Amino acid sequence: MNTSQKEKSEELFEKFSQQEVSQADFENAEKKSKNLGEQMDNFILLLGMLKDSWNGTYQLNKTSLAIIVGALLYVVSPIDAIPDFIPVLGWLDDIAIVAFAMSKLKSVIQDYKNFKGIH
Repeated sequence: MNTSQKEKSEELFEKFSQQEVSQADFENAEKKSKNLGEQMDNFILLLGMLKDSWNGTYQLNKTSLAIIVGALLYVVSPIDAIPDFIPVLGWLDDIAIVAFAMSKLKSVIQDYKNFKGIH
């Protein structure tokens, strides 16, 4: 991903972080997770954190929620820095966004894993 694509990814991520997520978005995210290569398990973990937050099982602060929502909506959106219809390359920006979210949420993710008994 070049510099302009990275900047566009970050702009879209910020925009998506302020939107709401629907059940259809969740379902679409789960389907698209298989395209995320090495970040698939991390993305599924983020989805679990969001679901547990929404159903009251686990509490996340607003910043953490915004980061997770931004990553989810970025992955499901057809509008991103590298269009998903481009084979292989189209998922690189999505993978980078999930990695970015994971890096921003390191301690929150570790707390969540401890809470869930995931090692």
